[in-house]
Amino acid sequence: MKRKFTGAALVTIGFILSPLSWWNDLVINVPLAYLFSYPFSLLDEQLFLPGFILGYWLSNLLGFLMLHWGGKRLLQPNPNTISIRRSLVISMIYSIIVITLVLLNWLSPPTEMLEQFKQGVTHA
Repeated sequence: MKRKFTGAALVTIGFILSPLSWWNDLVINVPLAYLFSYPFSLLDEQLFLPGFILGYWLSNLLGFLMLHWGGKRLLQPNPNTISIRRSLVISMIYSIIVITLVLLNWLSPPTEMLEQFKQGVTHA
């Protein structure tokens, strides 16, 4: 029971951090990236943007890793130890899939979705 609860919690938090949830950027990932990059900007202002990009990417990667770890806990009766290397490879595959879907216009950025929503509300 505890294993399933932990797995469900990891999947939920992972989904919130991952780019699979379209609303997470503004509410979760951008503030986390800002907090991550702030100490770098104290060292040198020019480090803010690279730190921000790194923090943003790491928060998304952490989301994918947590999805993977949580899913493994939920689906496998007796999960063995979690290999960080294997999890990173799987997360990179997830990232490549999401990037490919965006580049093929199969997945639209949240700004486009919000614009379509606004148009639908004003026409109703």
